[in-house]
Amino acid sequence: MLEIKNITVLGSGIMGHGIAQVSAMSGYNVVLRDIEQKFLDKAMEKIKWSLDKLVSKEKISQSQAEQIYSRIKPVIDLKEAVKDCQLVIEAVPEIMDLKRKVYDELDKVASDDVIFASNTSTLPITEIANTTSRPNRVIGIHFFNPPQLMKLVEVIPGKQTSSEIVDKTVEFVRSVKKEPVLCKKDVPGFIVNRLFIPLVHEACYVMDRQKNQLTEIDSAVKFKLGFPMGIFELADFTGMDVIHKATVEMHQRDKKVINPHPKIEQLYNEKKMGQKSGEGFYKYSDDKYERIPLTEDLAQKCNPIQLVANILNNAAWLVTNKASDIQEIEKAAQLGLGLKKPLFETAKEYGISNIVKELEGLASKHGKFYEPDPLLVSMK
Repeated sequence: MLEIKNITVLGSGIMGHGIAQVSAMSGYNVVLRDIEQKFLDKAMEKIKWSLDKLVSKEKISQSQAEQIYSRIKPVIDLKEAVKDCQLVIEAVPEIMDLKRKVYDELDKVASDDVIFASNTSTLPITEIANTTSRPNRVIGIHFFNPPQLMKLVEVIPGKQTSSEIVDKTVEFVRSVKKEPVLCKKDVPGFIVNRLFIPLVHEACYVMDRQKNQLTEIDSAVKFKLGFPMGIFELADFTGMDVIHKATVEMHQRDKKVINPHPKIEQLYNEKKMGQKSGEGFYKYSDDKYERIPLTEDLAQKCNPIQLVANILNNAAWLVTNKASDIQEIEKAAQLGLGLKKPLFETAKEYGISNIVKELEGLASKHGKFYEPDPLLVSMK
């Protein structure tokens, strides 16, 4: 099996230059490729800024920073970018047609033994793989934003990905000091987005049905369910463009995963993208790290069992459909969503039988989407 020494990262945006930096910090030689010099210049500036920050915090020395920086080579020509690499990590925008175009070009110029890894958060790996002549060597490698700080990486094999490529990718993730979580099946949303994106929509339904305020629901999510912030706050932090795009992609492929609430599309159409645009669910001033005032008192005004039921039902679906297991889901939720306590522990606090009852009640009122997964029914 080939040894990975040289990596090519396609796309120099936030994810691309972050992945390039993380790889160079672990000793890999990295080629960072984009279609225009100005994008590459901006990315290299950001990498330098990030390394300088690590020097100022005494995490690395000045000479280490210089060595890391010198391992990253910006290149425009695709053929030149991939000529010596063993692994290509594609981090272009989440648009299927664009990815297809990139893989079509890549397939023609990369040697046959190169691994193609797509840093996608929702697009199906099997579909991407089928645009190449080597679907057995294509895999999903979903870094979280920002890659320099987030420990979690989801690894997602497509239908034809060989087990050798899966092992090699997991090994690479560990080598860049990240925690891999394997999503064994190429399911819409993988693990983290399958838990997170539907929950944002469900919180909107809770607001409609229980007449709770935004801050009451968010306080309950933070103080009762152990999230690092409220679900609406997290949505604003992530960006409505990201959530809307993931919603469309996931729902198009599986109607059972998500019950879309019109509020998300409305905010997206009104260009209320969250913190980045100054308004989403909440309004923001110019302070980049503004936090919403959430309290334990506000949390008492909302019963979040419908939200617990939603996230648990999706977690159970992943287990029933052999995409993951409880241990891996808990690791993904802790590292990807910042959960302070395990999901299934929260479920026991509320009572699995109460959660199943809640889902059955919602199903009879609002349709099949809410039917409890067989795993939850068996656990009550």
